[in-house]
Amino acid sequence: MKNGAVIVGAGHAGVQAAASLREEGYDGSVILIGDETELPYHKPPLSKTFIKDQDARPQPLRGEAFYTGSAIDYRPGVRIEAIDAGARRLEISGGGALGFDRLILATGSRPRILKLPGSELAGVLSLRSIADARLIRELSSQSEDVVILGGGFIGLEIAATLRAAGRQVTVVEAVDRLLGRAVAPVIASHVRQRLEATGVRILTGTTIDRLEGENGHVSGAVTSGGERMPAQMVIIGIGVMPNVELAEAAGIATANGIRVDQQMRSSIREILAIGDAASYRHWFTGADVRLESVQNATDQARLAARTVLGHTDAYSAVPWFWSDIGDMKLQMVGLTSGGDSHVVLGDINENKFSIYHYAANRLLGIESVNRPGDHMLGRKMLGAGFSPTPQTVAAGPEGLKAALAAFQQDEPARAAG
Repeated sequence: MKNGAVIVGAGHAGVQAAASLREEGYDGSVILIGDETELPYHKPPLSKTFIKDQDARPQPLRGEAFYTGSAIDYRPGVRIEAIDAGARRLEISGGGALGFDRLILATGSRPRILKLPGSELAGVLSLRSIADARLIRELSSQSEDVVILGGGFIGLEIAATLRAAGRQVTVVEAVDRLLGRAVAPVIASHVRQRLEATGVRILTGTTIDRLEGENGHVSGAVTSGGERMPAQMVIIGIGVMPNVELAEAAGIATANGIRVDQQMRSSIREILAIGDAASYRHWFTGADVRLESVQNATDQARLAARTVLGHTDAYSAVPWFWSDIGDMKLQMVGLTSGGDSHVVLGDINENKFSIYHYAANRLLGIESVNRPGDHMLGRKMLGAGFSPTPQTVAAGPEGLKAALAAFQQDEPARAAG
């Protein structure tokens, strides 16, 4: 293979794919292409530490020496215009072409566009990149009132951060509760209560009719009911869209993302896709999913590298996710859609509890607030294929640990079975 592997996208997925290719023994050239000019960085701190600390700097995913020392050709500030799948060639924006033997698309996602009168005003922002975070940080220091549209994880993380910094913050969510289908209603209600206790105003079941401005800068948001809320900054957090345009134009199959098989291969076998932009049939639920998490991005990247090297492992990583919202560390493991019952451990009033979700007697997943031990044990249980009974869960963590140990000890007998 003369052209080696090219990775388009230098976020968590792309950087891990490059690293894993070398770790797996790939000896061809590895080219990592990113459209930002920064050294690839961690994204989660952008909505928290970075925007509240004027001196905070990006946290690199890997030091600069890693790329040169691993013979990874990192090319920042480059945009790919098109993929010529037949010729195995990338057309570079501004001119030039780049051949590949294997292509890994780690193109990620982008914020959904807000189509409202006034959305073009200065001070109306979304958060996806370090440049966005810098602008939010700068404007927040000059703003007394901030309106956040969208009650998902990003919007609530920013709301908690800016409220702690003294801003007057209003969150507007179109549906009747926060965090949509991302968490159980009891957790959504708990998050709302904790945020409101800090002074964050939360409006659910509410939509914005228009944004108003003065001298080209946003000055307020008007609800469909006619209420005008002052705002020197409006942050849009209404979800993201997978970046599939390059793939679609190249004839690669897409459906809520770039469709991939269990080895991360797209409908064109020499082209793989990973991370936020990849859609696949999940081993645990049997449903098609597209997951937006660092864990999913890095685990898929490791598997994609093995696929390039000729391995045939199927993707079987247990999904997990976290979010820090004020004094709440939310941790989720598994996929809980389709659940019909749950067990609660801990004390909701003390802001330390976990919810174990079941479909019949099968454990689907665990959502935890400030109980990291439950989360880590849950990852071990789901990874081992162990589904404790609701009664075992209700007995507490020690009983769960013992039950898991007994299950793992019996594994050889079940395998011989």
